[in-house]
This record gives sequence, C-alpha cells and structure tokens, in this order.
Amino acid sequence: MEQLENKIRALVIDLFGQDTEVELTRPDEQFGDFSTNIALKLSKSLDKNPREVAAQISESINNTISDMVTSATVAGPGFINLRLNDNILIDELNKPNDKLYRNQTILVEYSDPNPFKPLHAGHLYTTLVGDMIARLVEMGGAKVIRLNYGGDVGLHVGKCMWGIIKNLGGELPDNLDDVSKDERPAYMGQRYVEGNIAYEDDEEYKQQIIAINKRVYELHKLDDHDSPFAQIYWICRKWSYDYFAQLYDELEVRKFDRFIPESEVTHLGVKTIQEQLQKGVYEESDGAIIFDGDKHGLHKRVFINSEGLPTYEAKDVGLSLTKWADYHFDKSIIITANEQDQYMQVVIKSIEQFEPEPAKRTQHITHGVVKLQGGVKMSSRKGNVVTALEILDAARQAGDESETKPNNETILAAVKYAFAKNRIGGDIIYDPKESIALEGNSGPYLQYAHARARSIIAKSDRVPSELSELEAEERIVVKKLTEWNDVMNKATEELAPHVICTYLYELAQIFNRFYENNRVIGDKRETIRLKIVEIYANRLKQGLDTLGIVAPDRM
Repeated sequence: MEQLENKIRALVIDLFGQDTEVELTRPDEQFGDFSTNIALKLSKSLDKNPREVAAQISESINNTISDMVTSATVAGPGFINLRLNDNILIDELNKPNDKLYRNQTILVEYSDPNPFKPLHAGHLYTTLVGDMIARLVEMGGAKVIRLNYGGDVGLHVGKCMWGIIKNLGGELPDNLDDVSKDERPAYMGQRYVEGNIAYEDDEEYKQQIIAINKRVYELHKLDDHDSPFAQIYWICRKWSYDYFAQLYDELEVRKFDRFIPESEVTHLGVKTIQEQLQKGVYEESDGAIIFDGDKHGLHKRVFINSEGLPTYEAKDVGLSLTKWADYHFDKSIIITANEQDQYMQVVIKSIEQFEPEPAKRTQHITHGVVKLQGGVKMSSRKGNVVTALEILDAARQAGDESETKPNNETILAAVKYAFAKNRIGGDIIYDPKESIALEGNSGPYLQYAHARARSIIAKSDRVPSELSELEAEERIVVKKLTEWNDVMNKATEELAPHVICTYLYELAQIFNRFYENNRVIGDKRETIRLKIVEIYANRLKQGLDTLGIVAPDRM
C-alpha cells in the first residue's frame, strides 16, 4: 500500500503544509481494510483536536482518492479507517515480496550436535527451526550457506571414550563389531552417561578421563588413524555422523553445505588467543587464559584452561574466524539454546576486540528448553535424555493410537509445526497427541486444509477466472490473502516462523467459514470462487513449504 500511503502524505501536505510519514495498518474486519493514525500524529503540532484533523483528512480522501478508497471514516480518538476499491484490493494479491536480503551472503548455523553425545530433543528443535530460518532468509533473496558445527574434541569425547574402552575391556577396536548398526546410537549414549557419572563421582576415573581427553587432541595433531585408541575414536565418530545423517534424512530438511568439526578450527582458535594474549585482549589467570568480560559489562570466561587445553570458547573463536575467512559473509546467524546466550556474548565481545567486522555481523538466536507434556526437562548429563528419534517415535505412537493413522509426511508436519508455532525463545512443551490432531492449530490440520482446497478445484471442469467485483464473504477471504506479503516480510525480517503459522491458521479458519456458507462448484460465481480457492491453496502450500512441511493434494 505504498502508493496509497504516498497519496495520503501528499494530501496532508496540501491541507496542512506538513510532510509527515503515513503508516497504514490492518484493523479488525469490521473497521475496514486499513487504518492510519496520521491525524493523531499531526494534532499536537497543529494544536487541533485529533478527530477534527481526522475529519478533514477523511473528507479530502473521499473527494480526491476515490479511485482507490471507497470510504474513509473517523473512529475513536482520531483514527481514519479506509475501505479500498475491490480492484485495488485484488491488485495487492500480486504484490511481490520484498527481498530484504537481496544479493547478501548469509550463513545459518544450526543443529550443531556433538559426536559422542546423545542427540536430544533440543537438537531436533534447532535442526527444524534452523531449516525454517534458512528457508526464510533464502526467500528474502540471500545466498544461504547452511553450516553444522559439532564437537568432535573436548571433555565430552573423553568421557564417552572412557566408557567405550571400559565396555570393550580395553583398547580393542575389533570388539566394536559386536555392536549392531541399530544399537549404535543407544550404545554411544550409554557410554557417555557412564563416563559422565564416573567423572563426577570418582577422582581416579576423573583423572583417567582427563588423560583420554588429552590423547584425543594429540591424535588429531599427529593425524593418527592407526593406533587402537585412534581406531576406536574414528569408528565411533563415524557412527555419530551416520546417526546424524539418518536423522536429517528422516526429517526431510535441506542438506547442509558444510559440516565443521571442532578439530578443524581448534588450532586457529588457540593460535589467535595466544597472539591476542600478547596484545592484551586476553590475560593469564591461575595458569589459564581468560577474557575479562567484566570490563565490558559481561563476565569472565576461560578460553584455554590450566591444563593447556582449549575450551569451547577458544574453538568458537576459531570457528568465527574460519567463517569470516572462507565466506566474508554479510550476516552470520547462529541458533542455540538460551543457556548459551551469555556465553556467546562474551565470545563475540572478545572477537570484537581484534576482528570487529565478523563480530558485528553475527546474530545469535536462542531458544528455550524442549519439554515433554508435564514439564519434564531432558538432560543428557543425568542420563534421562529424550532423543530426537524418540520424539518422532512419540508422534508416531500418538498417530497409531488415533483414528486417522497418519503417514510419515503428516507425522513430520505434526512435529515441525508444533515447534514452529511457538515464538523462538520460550520453552516448548511437546504434546504428541495435540500435534497430530486434524482439528485445531496443528500441522496436519493445515495439510488437510490444503488437500481439501485442491479437491475442490479437482471437482470442477471450469477454468478459474480473474477476480473482479467481490461479494462480501468473498472479499473477507481475499482481504486475508492480501496479507501474505506483509506476513512473509515480517517473518523474514524478524526470523520468526511462528508469524507464518499464525497467519496460515487464521487464513484456514476464514476460508472454512466462507466455504461453509458459500457453494463453489455449481454456483453462478464458480469461476471467480475457483480462483479464490486456487490462490488460497497456493498460499497454504507456500507457507507450509517455508516451514519444511509437505502440502499434500490428498489425505
């Protein structure tokens, strides 16, 4: 509606000699198609009652912009409600999306599971929502590079390797042949839990795990693939990556452009920190190297510990510099859990001291904890982790117990939409039964809405005609359809998939009310209504595709 905003702006200049920006918003249905508070903005500088100003503007709109506006009326303290000419409203359907990220290179880093650790429901969340955000940015005109970063070195590896070696009866890689492919994820998860418990409860075992952790770093330095210890490491690391690949295939998310293991960036991180230590960015403290975030309103963090080993912070320094060197991105989006918010603030602030540009271009998005219905928090540290595949299995079980017996596409839609409809940042309580329901605000409901619309079109032998003058209930559907570009622009700008979910659900409800009261097939307005149904179905398909959800033609 930029054209209408500009016309009202010119009209205000003629009336009052003031050039004031005009903003149109969408009010509730009963108030019209658009509304503006321009009179309220002007009243103070004009020293007039806002309703008096609104009345003058409304009269002028009705007299001079009648080709676009059929009525302009004053409401409340001075709002102006506008009802558009049908042809203008219909033109809005063809308005192109704003390309907010046109010609930009944007990195989106998400999923980030660690080999040697269970892949839990939080990883499932960031995988699905990360895929949605990458799609949004891509629709916004960017060249998107999907990155997946994982910790193949670090204390968690030491814990898991300790558990594996203990279970095998020593450094005996051949004994791994006894673990079947299907058992591998659970086997690795159990060994990690055993190592974690040993580390926390037994000082002798803790020292053994610390020593194993050092050996893992050493085998990377030596590029050792042959020793029995190295063979166990490389075999089990591959098991983890195979498991991740299995999950991504099952989730039908778009492929990652690059997997970056921590071992690839650790050397650069350590080297940079040691160099910047000499320049005063980092400092020594009790045998460790830290960044004093207190000086920047944050907090202190260790980047190289007293054992001389890099922490996650050092590796993230190496990762950030690797991204910058390889891509010189316009923006780098990182998606993690809320608990990493302050951690990332310190890491980025430290990088800002010597490489301000990549730090400035990095955006960190955080999400809440995924909980099962009833508020159970999942914790791999305690061993009661709910894995990503178990979440999918819970949805399948709920589907099997339902009357509809949903297929795999519907199960995926249920889980993806259940995660997407919540604003990013808060905790997510996943309810399998609610997520697979064909009624209510769910993925399967929207899939069914799309299939129903396609079936209406398939039943007709008529060709949809172009829209012209609309009946009242047709107009309500068309008006909602015109919100599509605004919704997509908002979702893209704010990186907020839930905005799309809210819109699609509202759109489906509005269409259903229309269809309950208005016949399509066999009506004298069949071809016009077929066009409305066609646009509606296309909007559902576009929206669901942005969420990574299949829009089936039949269910």
